[in-house]
Amino acid sequence: MTTIAEIKQTMQHKMDQTIANFKTTLTHIRTGRANPGLLDTVHVDYYGTSVPISQVANVSLLDARTISVQPWEKGMGAKIEKAIRESDLGLNPASMGDLLRVPMPPMSEERRKEMTKLVRHEGENAKIAVRNLRRDANEHVKKLVKDKIATEDELKRTEADVQKVTDKHIAEIDQLVANKEKEIMEV
Repeated sequence: MTTIAEIKQTMQHKMDQTIANFKTTLTHIRTGRANPGLLDTVHVDYYGTSVPISQVANVSLLDARTISVQPWEKGMGAKIEKAIRESDLGLNPASMGDLLRVPMPPMSEERRKEMTKLVRHEGENAKIAVRNLRRDANEHVKKLVKDKIATEDELKRTEADVQKVTDKHIAEIDQLVANKEKEIMEV
């Protein structure tokens, strides 16, 4: 039988996971600034297997607006270049010998608005996930009260604690969204 402490601990852990997943999602949303994490979603054919670029090349920053991709094997450069070009990121890599330079084109006002909308949408999804975890935790505690394992007072106290944790996570999501929007509009 689970205890109130276990329910709260599980909820806290899952909410932290939600925030971590949201942060990962945000790294894949393009801003005008270069970020090596942007290429994490691009896969390249490596001897018949589709693998992320980071498994066949060194991905790093040349400067604030340029990502460099250094393939580990000769002959992979053309495949990586093709994969980046065909991705939906709108990037146009340039080959310089073995090194690929991926300049970040400046974003149009329309593209910035699209990216901002996407960030808000992803933030809303993360908040919904957090609220669902709050609801699940509260339902588990209510079941303990119904089964006479916990008291009404414990239920009220736990609901208040759960709400505090939820509010903290929602505020963190709002802050992440605000930071990303600022980053999109800056460049």
